[in-house]
Amino acid sequence: MDRLVTARKLAPGQLVIASHNAGKVREINELLAPCRIAAVSAAALALPEPEETENTFAGNAALKARAAARAAGLPALADDSGLEVAALGGAPGIRSARWAGPDKAFAAAMERVRRALEDSGSPDRSARFVCALALAWLDGHVETFEGTVSGVLVFPPRGGKGFGYDPAFLPAGEKETFGEMDPARKHAMSHRAEAFRMLMKACLE
Repeated sequence: MDRLVTARKLAPGQLVIASHNAGKVREINELLAPCRIAAVSAAALALPEPEETENTFAGNAALKARAAARAAGLPALADDSGLEVAALGGAPGIRSARWAGPDKAFAAAMERVRRALEDSGSPDRSARFVCALALAWLDGHVETFEGTVSGVLVFPPRGGKGFGYDPAFLPAGEKETFGEMDPARKHAMSHRAEAFRMLMKACLE
């Protein structure tokens, strides 16, 4: 059965963004701008961050969305995303944030990726970003959507825009890393934007 027919619709109103990552919250708010949605972050509501115990992006996104919906008494949108590096067997993958440590030191995380690639002996620098979005209702129902964008890693990282691993990621066919791109241009092609397009068509239009 066609998912676009069966997906539950989200009515205009308030929504919790189940994230304490300021860069991610900002990007999601920018993507939500065309909708009649008043978004508030989990950090602003002082909601606890649940432990990510699933082994897929979609599983962790659903876990976080359900937890935020229960805690806030509102529908919740969660994102679980990360960088998959081909020569590292898909690592850091769902552990992308953990590679940055408790202080979210992504400069150190990018250096860790660079060293791991050097140690691997592989010349392959191909990678992709993956984003899973989960939209949860108060009754526990969840809709999930996954987007990807492929490219290569560049070192040293370039640019101070974006967040996370963006400065080290050069999308296929582009000359600027996500860290160098204007946000509007990044939104047109990113993994998060692709997942958002699917979510909006299914649940918000």
